[in-house]
Amino acid sequence: MKSPAFDYIRADSPQHAFELLAKHGDDARVIAGGQTLLATLNMRLSQPALLVDIAGFDAWRGIAVQGGLLRIGALARHSEVESSPLVARHAPLLAQAAPHIAHRAIRNLGTFGGALAYADPAAEWPACVLALDATLVIASAKGERRVAAADFFQGLYTTAMQPGELLMACEIPLIADGERQHFSELSRRQGDYAVAGLAARAKVVGSRLREVRLAFLSLGDRPIRARAAEAALQGGTFDDARLAQADAALRAELDPFDDLTHSAAAKKQLAATLMRRAVAALLQR
Repeated sequence: MKSPAFDYIRADSPQHAFELLAKHGDDARVIAGGQTLLATLNMRLSQPALLVDIAGFDAWRGIAVQGGLLRIGALARHSEVESSPLVARHAPLLAQAAPHIAHRAIRNLGTFGGALAYADPAAEWPACVLALDATLVIASAKGERRVAAADFFQGLYTTAMQPGELLMACEIPLIADGERQHFSELSRRQGDYAVAGLAARAKVVGSRLREVRLAFLSLGDRPIRARAAEAALQGGTFDDARLAQADAALRAELDPFDDLTHSAAAKKQLAATLMRRAVAALLQR
């Protein structure tokens, strides 16, 4: 199937892009890497009259440490995040997650910000930035505003962004002393969407866990924080009883959906398995 006809304009500045979006409204779509949009066009799931290309915004690229935060430009490619020494040092969760994203060809073209803005609940980056307590930097003709990752993802392919706004960057707190991070997912084949995935981090003090974050992907209409399980994992010395308590809390709070290959019950079991593996990895490192 081929895409419907559309016009194409390469915006030469953010202001130019904002003007085009204001003028064309819902008839315009933004393209940067295009790894999701072009597929939806070819399947005619999206039929915009105009594509506004923002790939030339060099200021929205790059990865740097600024003001005690790791700042990743929205136009940074997945492969750039994957290979960045700064990411590996300050947000290793992202470095661990990157190889799970589709295939190399897609990671070479797809953008970090594009994946966040699309808000696919099966995507890796949304769960990662949720676990990392990141902040999304959103730009518009009126200026910039910041939204916490916990407030950014609002439903299936739905975010806190308003018409005429563009995602500009993501700011992530640097990994703290004693903090460890772990990412894992389960999929039928390499490159397939995950049946379930988990972005986890915690501070480890001896045999105790502090400030635990568990963000699951592919288990709802957005990345999901398992707050009851997080609370169960924290506190006194870690032992089998505490892990069992966290397992029960996790199964009680998750409400995954059935799909064509896995039941909700199976997904709960996979989520519990991922949590147990993550806890073991965090405590062993």
